[in-house]
Amino acid sequence: MKQKTEKLLRNSLKNKLLINLSIYKALQLKRFCYFRELKFKSMPENKVAYITGGTKGIGFGIARILLENGISVAFSGRKRDDVEKAEEDLKKYSENVLGIVSDVRNLESEKEAVKYTVAKFGRLDFVIANAGLGIFKPVDELSAQEWNDMIETNLTGVFYTLKASVEELKKTEGYYITVSSLAGANFFENGTGYNASKFGVVGFTQAAMIDLRKYNIKSTVIMPGSVATNFNGNIPSEKDSWKIQPEDMGNLVLDILKMNPRVLPSKIEFRATKPA
Repeated sequence: MKQKTEKLLRNSLKNKLLINLSIYKALQLKRFCYFRELKFKSMPENKVAYITGGTKGIGFGIARILLENGISVAFSGRKRDDVEKAEEDLKKYSENVLGIVSDVRNLESEKEAVKYTVAKFGRLDFVIANAGLGIFKPVDELSAQEWNDMIETNLTGVFYTLKASVEELKKTEGYYITVSSLAGANFFENGTGYNASKFGVVGFTQAAMIDLRKYNIKSTVIMPGSVATNFNGNIPSEKDSWKIQPEDMGNLVLDILKMNPRVLPSKIEFRATKPA
């Protein structure tokens, strides 16, 4: 009798363990499916980006990462030879790429670039205003033309790019991203023109964010530190390995675009972990 009772107890315990295990597996599966669904919902699908200054450096790095992740990309540059070469190189990652010759200092030129983008891909979801230049001299040696070149490209250019694309972004409830610099928060010697333009980009983007959010358009300004690019005559090499790499900027942009729509990282400072 005692043995029979013990056997019944063992069977009962075994059944309970099996039931609990089944419940645990069901809960784990449900949890997996839930997070899988969240992940898929956060991934941009059938989206189109327009990137200024996309022939090399940061713009090229952003274009590459977006293309690798299924986003169609139009990019612009001032020089036709550079645009054609970059388009050929980017087609290694996806055929859904369009190079456009455009000058961000010219509003009509940017309007044409947006028109070509929409004609090619049917829509515009993301605009990354990246084009920029830097001239570093003491203020008493900086010429009026050098000042104007930086302000017109770095600051007026981001306004023209937004002005040209904002109606398309309203249609898609899209995203506008500008690339400023840590120089937009930290002044330094020989940086009067560059500092002024990059401080301006930060202020412009933050104010535009407030203006545009009623249309469900999101805006972010990215402020990178040293990036391994051709900027200011640099030739990227092993000595730049400590710096932010162009693909790091691309991955940051992708992460921003994948965030839940309720989240808005309006200003991001982005720097190397260990400066040289």
